[in-house]
Amino acid sequence: MLVDSHCHLNYPSLAKDRNGILDRARQAGVKRFITVTAMLKSFKETQEIVAAYDDVYGSVGVHPHHASEEGEYVTADHLIKLSNTTKIVALGETGLDYFYDHSPHDEQQRNFREHIRACIATGLPLIVHSRDAEDDTIRILHEEGAGQGNALKGVIHCFSSRRKLAEEALAIGFYISVSGILTFKKSGEIRSIVRDVPMDSLLVETDAPYLAPEPFRGKICEPAYVVHTARTLAEVKGVGYDEIARQTTANFFRLFDKVPPI
Repeated sequence: MLVDSHCHLNYPSLAKDRNGILDRARQAGVKRFITVTAMLKSFKETQEIVAAYDDVYGSVGVHPHHASEEGEYVTADHLIKLSNTTKIVALGETGLDYFYDHSPHDEQQRNFREHIRACIATGLPLIVHSRDAEDDTIRILHEEGAGQGNALKGVIHCFSSRRKLAEEALAIGFYISVSGILTFKKSGEIRSIVRDVPMDSLLVETDAPYLAPEPFRGKICEPAYVVHTARTLAEVKGVGYDEIARQTTANFFRLFDKVPPI
């Protein structure tokens, strides 16, 4: 079995055929899903989705793109309150994105810190988005106490960064999650970095509806496609597909320990 550790089932391109999309994924061997919240105003949709499907769990958080938008200013206390329900198993996605700069850096950083503090308070894992902001991502994690014996744990989702971020994340006990980007022809450097990530620190995801892996690149991504990312990961690591499925699934349940094991 596999797990899609990061998808967005509320996004319109998936919502219009959500039942069919999930059925196709289950038939492909995907048995658990985390639908990730990107805005507080869409959290109600997340709650409705996780209530409708036994195998779907959710997160609550604000993507850095939306950090400066009305109603998306978060506090740790508010995140703690929103996450206090059985099927909300993580906080995020949060982090920093200096590539698009949709929100000012200071507001992204403030929101990021509030998510981290809520994770420490709740013990929930942190889902981190980092693009063109690796140094500040690492700095803020360290300033907020990562790797210093507190309860902070998390994952760098959709890894597409430099080796330094991977090494720093691993040093504080974080996981590295790979998406369809791993399969792209021009992703040789990412594959080289991932080759050196310990097997017990890897997750797979789709980030659906984005970043469909080869051979579906350019199409709407869906959770069933995580199988193709896992196959490429097996090739990169020089192991069989079954071993990648077993290990990444075990890693998922270790990190997202609020999800009941199968």
